[in-house]
Amino acid sequence: MAYKSLFTVVTHPAQAEAAIAGAAKIAATHDAHLDILALGVDRTQIGYSYVGSGAVVLQAAMDRAEQDARDVEAAVRKAVGEQLPTLRCSIEAAVTQLGALTDIVAQRARFADLVVLPKPYGNGQGTEAEAVVEAALFEGHAPVLVLPATGAGNAASPRRIVVAWNQSGEAMAAIRKALPTLKQADTVNIAVIDPPQHGPERSDPGGLLCQMLVRHGVRAEVSVLARSLPRISDLLARHVLDQGADMLVMGAYGHSRFREAILGGATRNMLEQAEVPVLMAH
Repeated sequence: MAYKSLFTVVTHPAQAEAAIAGAAKIAATHDAHLDILALGVDRTQIGYSYVGSGAVVLQAAMDRAEQDARDVEAAVRKAVGEQLPTLRCSIEAAVTQLGALTDIVAQRARFADLVVLPKPYGNGQGTEAEAVVEAALFEGHAPVLVLPATGAGNAASPRRIVVAWNQSGEAMAAIRKALPTLKQADTVNIAVIDPPQHGPERSDPGGLLCQMLVRHGVRAEVSVLARSLPRISDLLARHVLDQGADMLVMGAYGHSRFREAILGGATRNMLEQAEVPVLMAH
């Protein structure tokens, strides 16, 4: 398997340059096509009642979202023009209300081999940034590569990768989706934190996963870590730094919100502090 269809979403003109540059770099490495969605978001809270002026307010909000979509599309086209002429890409502009964002993003994400998005936290990020990540992961069922504020770094061809392994289905989904990248790395470190004493892998934590990856040609090794910090995310972040890793691969965990899911606390904490690209799947 290789990544041949990449997808990214831009919701603000200021984000276009960094988002496109990172995704384009990865697309060039994998000889992939990049689909770009320039999205204008109507953030109106439709649950509120605007007595006597509801239709006017809603129309004004939609007009503003349509203008936002045009501005984002213009910024995206400018950013694409700054990439190598060999970049194969398509650009689509669309408008959605915040409550309907999940459907439009998920519908496109499910046809991508990899979704590349900027970190959804930090200065200039609106509420829709996290919603885009959640939509791609939980409704689009696509692997998502989240880039830190510093950009793609070595995400296109990482040399050292840390894999967070806790025997969960989410972790295994992320590892399977990351295989094209894992096979290219010089070293893949499987991090097992405080393994259960009576679990199925009690005698050899991470051993079966390491065996599976080695059979795929991955240069894998296992590190068993004691839980020396209160939060798993803090321990993983320190281990990534100690390993000099270019990427972290981990499962994405969430909590039910009616038919959707939202990022769980551990996943959110990891993304908030990550200084390297994080590849997640659910």
